[in-house]
Amino acid sequence: MSSRTLPLLFINLGGEMLYILDQRLRAQNIPADKAKKVAEWIEEDRKRVMNDIVTTMFNKKFLEELFKPQELYSKKALRTVFDRLAHASIMRLNQASMDKLYDLMTMAFKYQVLLCQRPKDILLVSFNHMDAIKDFVRDTPNILSQVDETYRQLIEMYTLLPAGEFQLIRQTLLIFFQDMHIRVSIFLKDKVQNSNGRFVLPTSGPVPYGTQTPGLIRMFTCNGEEVKRVQFRNGGNYTSALREGSFELFGDRVIKLGTNMYSISRPVETHMSGSLKNSAQHAKVNTAPNPLAKEELNLLAKLMGGMEVQKPGNPESGFRVNLFATDEEEEEALISRPAELSYEVINIQATKDKQANEELVRIMGEFTESEEPTPCSSSKGDDLLTMMDGL
Repeated sequence: MSSRTLPLLFINLGGEMLYILDQRLRAQNIPADKAKKVAEWIEEDRKRVMNDIVTTMFNKKFLEELFKPQELYSKKALRTVFDRLAHASIMRLNQASMDKLYDLMTMAFKYQVLLCQRPKDILLVSFNHMDAIKDFVRDTPNILSQVDETYRQLIEMYTLLPAGEFQLIRQTLLIFFQDMHIRVSIFLKDKVQNSNGRFVLPTSGPVPYGTQTPGLIRMFTCNGEEVKRVQFRNGGNYTSALREGSFELFGDRVIKLGTNMYSISRPVETHMSGSLKNSAQHAKVNTAPNPLAKEELNLLAKLMGGMEVQKPGNPESGFRVNLFATDEEEEEALISRPAELSYEVINIQATKDKQANEELVRIMGEFTESEEPTPCSSSKGDDLLTMMDGL
């Protein structure tokens, strides 16, 4: 397992998330009588959502923690990171739409990793995502500087790594994705994914940069002198790579993996495969949080720190984005989703104003035993999640 995999996983999944959200925000249904005014409002909010998410993604302290050599987080911890990242703006997604968003993100990047002709191409895929993210925030100089700093860290950490380290990174990513077989309509229509959710890999096309097309065996003596050549049928239609993609801040990446596949508007559906779908049919689980439990937690938070409980129906708190074609499809997906694939987090903000709750802070401080060192967290990802809470 490579300790340098997490930044690439996070940046590529984040790039795919931004592609999907951008496409859905642009495709919002607008009533004909309000088309012009609502379109302007949606475009303004689209830019705000993209800016807020990119700002959170590339926060300096957050990246410092992210780029530390470390093992990959668990699937559940990483899903929680992206759940919070998606809601770092005024946009809101319900559980079914968030599940679908994460499925699309993971399957898209898994496909890109599988199609990389050589392990180092994963870095070019990452640069394609970074180039697109930079274009999303091109009108905001302060966010652009954050993105450029991330480029610098990527170049500094990865461009000089040997091929063996990139192979280890690729292997680590494939181990992370190996049990994910969600069917995606785009891949199914393009015939690059089977009905069981597994991808179809090509047996023809350009070979990796720096290699020769298969079909020739050369034999040498112990002194390195070529003595014989034998040709054979390679069973495919292979071509030589024209040139290597650029690993600099600006340049032609050559490969198209990691570019926005949603730039052409078409509906995208996800479907569970195999045992997951069967288990969902046997038992429909209500994944919505218990409203009584939530009210009890809110009451506790009010008693502890004077928290203002915002009503979910407040129009000022944000707007909802549906990743399904209709609300009915979204509700059906929410009901049929297996409970083990959904993660619901209820955030309780105990203190509204520290100065107004000095007595509470003092009492809370008494629970901390300063004599004993704080034990290390047993759950990987807690440091990053805690940092995200503070952004």
